[in-house]
Amino acid sequence: MLFKKIAIAAAVATTLAFVGCAKKTEEAPAASEAAASEVAAASEAVDAAASEAAVAASEATVAASEATVAASEATVAASEASAAATK
Repeated sequence: MLFKKIAIAAAVATTLAFVGCAKKTEEAPAASEAAASEVAAASEAVDAAASEAAVAASEATVAASEATVAASEATVAASEASAAATK
C-alpha cells in the first residue's frame, strides 16, 4: 500500500514537472524577445552617448587650437613690444 502511494506521488510530481517546464518554455521566447529589445535600446543609447562625446571632443580640440593661436599671437605682440621698447 505504501509503495502504491509513493508511486502515485512520483507520477503526480513527474506530471507537474513536465507541465511546469512546458509553460516555462512557452514563456521563454517572449522573455528573450523583451531582453533583446532592451539590449538594442541600451546599444542605441551607448552609440548616442559615444557620438555626443566625439562631438564634444572635437569642439574641445578646436577650442584648444584657437587658444594656441591666440597665445602665439600674444607672444609675437609681446616680442614686438619688447623690441620697440629697447630701441
